[in-house]
Amino acid sequence: MSTALIFGATGATGRQLLRELLSSDDWSKVGEYGRRVTPEADLPQNRGKLEQKTIDFENLEAAGLKDGRWDVVFVTLGTTRAQAGSAEMFEKIDREYVVNACKAAKTNDPAHQQRVVYLSSSGANPSSPFLYPRSKGLTELAIANLGYSDPIVFRPAFLKGAQRAGTRLVETMIGYVTGAASHFTSNAEIHVGVLAKAMMKAGILGSSGLPPAAGATKAGQEAAWFTLIGNKGALVLGQE
Repeated sequence: MSTALIFGATGATGRQLLRELLSSDDWSKVGEYGRRVTPEADLPQNRGKLEQKTIDFENLEAAGLKDGRWDVVFVTLGTTRAQAGSAEMFEKIDREYVVNACKAAKTNDPAHQQRVVYLSSSGANPSSPFLYPRSKGLTELAIANLGYSDPIVFRPAFLKGAQRAGTRLVETMIGYVTGAASHFTSNAEIHVGVLAKAMMKAGILGSSGLPPAAGATKAGQEAAWFTLIGNKGALVLGQE
């Protein structure tokens, strides 16, 4: 059995992923580290292997992330410009915190093969003129450059079933559109529960074990290559 660490377990997809990890026999220990952690009342009954820790992303050295010798690091941490309050804070949380946490969780033991599974977004592009896709694209490359043996990136489409506080009207309208489009294409949306299952499966199988139907491709650039799984591939993995 392997050990898993998750950053961002209180978010829409992270909540689902944490439940999947705790209910699976593939993991001997599951770590939930973040600025805040899941309240005990919201945890499933099968939480005996869960280790929770509140950490300061401005002082990651004190968090002892390397001590866990985590086999797979899952990252569902992210935000929006509106939630962050400014473009500067958005990039700090969405990219700097994510990359620094992954760096801090990587062991110094070259014999320890670690995998990282990062939840990005459809349209991520480090050269984009727009803040959100540019930040996601730059984060992908930065994580791939950290030296993990197997970086895997998911780029899902619209997240269906995301229970966010104060869901916006625009999101609701988009949900109606992508819901209709999903009858004609597999690139329109994905339920967060299905996405969580897909991410966990990728964490277990690794790039070399992914089925051809997942349509995984090699992406990135020199010294920062990663395995990319799009929305269609996530649907395949999550629904198997």
